[in-house]
This record gives sequence, C-alpha cells and structure tokens, in this order.
Amino acid sequence: MIRIVLVDDHPVVREGLRGMLEAEADLTVVGEASSGDEAVALDRVKEPDVILMDLRMPGLDGVGAIRAILATTPGRRIVVLTTYETDADILRAVEAGAAGYLLKDASRTELAEAVRAAARGETVLAPSVAGRLMNQVRAPAAQPLSPREQEVLRLVAKGGTNADIGRALHISEATVKTHLLRVFNKLDVSDRTAAVTTAMERGLLT
Repeated sequence: MIRIVLVDDHPVVREGLRGMLEAEADLTVVGEASSGDEAVALDRVKEPDVILMDLRMPGLDGVGAIRAILATTPGRRIVVLTTYETDADILRAVEAGAAGYLLKDASRTELAEAVRAAARGETVLAPSVAGRLMNQVRAPAAQPLSPREQEVLRLVAKGGTNADIGRALHISEATVKTHLLRVFNKLDVSDRTAAVTTAMERGLLT
C-alpha cells in the first residue's frame, strides 16, 4: 500500500481527494492536515510515502511546508496539488524540492497514477505545468538594461528617432545607435519594435 497524507485547508477538498484515492486498491490516506504547520507535524508521525500539498494556506504555506519537511526528511515525496499554475508558483515549488506539480482538475486516474509515479521516485507534472517549465528553461536569461539603455528605449517606445533621442539626452546619434545595438544584443532582437515589446514583456523597461 502507498501511504498518503493530504494537506489542504478546505475540508471538502480533502474529503473528495480521500474518496478518489481510496477507491484505488493500492492507495490509502493515513492522515490529513489543514495547514503547512500541521503537515510538518503530521509528517513526523505518519511517515507517508507521498504527501499531496496545497500551496495557498493560512500560516505556513505549501512551499514553506515542503522546505521544512525536506529539511528533516530529504527523501520525502511531496506533490503539489493546487488550482494555481503561475510561473512564480511553479518555480517556487520546484525549487523548494517538490516531486511534482498537479492541478486540482486532474481526473481520479491521473491523480492515482501521479501518486504511484511519485512513490516510485519519478517527477510528475501536469502537461500545462511541464510546458511552462520548458519555456522557462528555453527562454534566454534576461540581462538587465543599464539606466542609459532604458532611457534610450523609453524614448524609442515614444516614437523618437535617433536624432530626437540624441537631442533629448544630449548625446550624439552614433552614441544612440551604440546603445540600441547593445539593447538588441541583450534582448536577442533585431529591430526597435521587437526591443520595446520584449523589454516590456520581461519587465526590463521600468
């Protein structure tokens, strides 16, 4: 039997998960917690094979609980089960040491297979989450723009020509071009419009 602990601050969610999991012959729920702090305490008592962990909870959140549990039991298999799939949430959970990341719209079959896979030592990710992580890995590291490069790009965004920007910043057109070339290189783009768009998307144009 694979022993599971459920961690979620909503009793109805825990009840639903328990029903789904215990319908499987090889899965059993040995404990429930409604907060991160309870999860840490329960882990020491129950020593489960897999923990299904919500992210957003009062007090110690899911990521904090993952860190605390893995600090004392490094081999514990903890799978995040949440409604949230923002890049920040996913990365925080994975960096904390989560063995997987599932969404609460998973079917009973998907959930059961994910628990079994986690118990075997595999990493389990919802398809949409896997795609987001791959995009994060593939994306070139964002290099910060210097204050002057930001000034130049802001004026480009306002429609300024190289001459306009030079006059506004009291620098030569050649210097403006040099700044723009550096910006293009940092952002891996080849024109002014793409530079402005990419900088905004990456939060570099502050």
